[in-house]
Amino acid sequence: VQLVESGGGLVQFGGSLRLSCVASGFTFSTSVMKWYRQAPGEEREYVASITSAGTTTNYADFVKGRFTISRNNAKNTVSLQMNSLKPEDTAVYYCRAYYLFRFYWGQGTQVTVSS
Repeated sequence: VQLVESGGGLVQFGGSLRLSCVASGFTFSTSVMKWYRQAPGEEREYVASITSAGTTTNYADFVKGRFTISRNNAKNTVSLQMNSLKPEDTAVYYCRAYYLFRFYWGQGTQVTVSS
């Protein structure tokens, strides 16, 4: 199982970024996919999730209305569109898969929002 995130970078307050996570080595279309983030000195926290078919999404309160999670099962990809970014969104963002009773994480992509 491999998860590779991309799309992070430096953006100004109020800007947008789109993160992607490409999965391989398992049946992507059967896995609920989630995004988490971890800021320096903080614990990793949940950001958003999407069901295997993409029919249901869920968000942490602090990103509701600003972030959108989506997936393309034909391309084994889950994405996170992030709008109206704030300095407090600065963190390393990780995607996570759940497959055959195990969790798998990507290596993360850094998002930095300047004020």
